[in-house]
Amino acid sequence: MAEIEPTQTIVQLCQWEDLEAEVDEMWSFVQSKAQQRWLWHAIDHQTGQVLAYVLADHKDSAFVQLQALLEPFGITQFYSDNWGAYQRLLHPPSAYRG
Repeated sequence: MAEIEPTQTIVQLCQWEDLEAEVDEMWSFVQSKAQQRWLWHAIDHQTGQVLAYVLADHKDSAFVQLQALLEPFGITQFYSDNWGAYQRLLHPPSAYRG
């Protein structure tokens, strides 16, 4: 396995105000559809920049992990599809745009 040298590492620190994020999940499988892998991700609604992602199952707990990663951004508005995890876990409801 290749190792990354410190000179190859890029860290970008940004401060956002009134950030709007798009959250979604997508899946694939390993060898069979019974071995599903889900990618939960959030992108900046204005720029499309990836803010955070989680590789997990398709359960509410995965979105809770993603929310924890997004907390430092102070996101006030979320855009997503109508998957139940978003409706159950995004509060107040005015923060959610399906």
